[in-house]
Amino acid sequence: MTSEEFESLLSWLSPDREKAGAIYEKIRRKLIGFFTNRACICPEDLTDDTLNRVARKVAENKVENSDNPIRFCYGVAKNVHREYLKKLEKIRSLRPEDLRVFEHEDREREMACLDTCLQKLTPENRTVITQYMAHRGREKIRTRREMAARLGTGMNALRIRVFRIQNTLRECIRNCVSNTDKQ
Repeated sequence: MTSEEFESLLSWLSPDREKAGAIYEKIRRKLIGFFTNRACICPEDLTDDTLNRVARKVAENKVENSDNPIRFCYGVAKNVHREYLKKLEKIRSLRPEDLRVFEHEDREREMACLDTCLQKLTPENRTVITQYMAHRGREKIRTRREMAARLGTGMNALRIRVFRIQNTLRECIRNCVSNTDKQ
């Protein structure tokens, strides 16, 4: 959020700057509670995203003056939550073969790049991704639950962590293969 957007947001909340700041903090606390109650992994980040969107809409004059700004913020928060759930669903649907970057015949080069990229990960992330992808069926479910417990996180947090590691690996593999193509 830019400083101009933030100033517009405060002006929208109240003409009195002190009161606007208090309202902003109250809305922020309520939104964190909103996302926390829905078992979101990063309620503060989702709250910031919500407030950034509200500030942008206010700065662009796409919001009428409201007697109840928190109601408008909750409406935006519901949309942010819906997007969050869609991202989680996408993470849950990933399969090990989704790590494949290229559809070419030279699988050996891609596998060599995968090995190289795995070595670039931190030892903990390397262990997480290899154990996460190692099993099928009931064994997969049991192993993933044990991993989450061992790491002290929930299943959703584990899925998000794996999703991020997979994105890192994809990018690394893509760069590695294109660098070996140039040689």
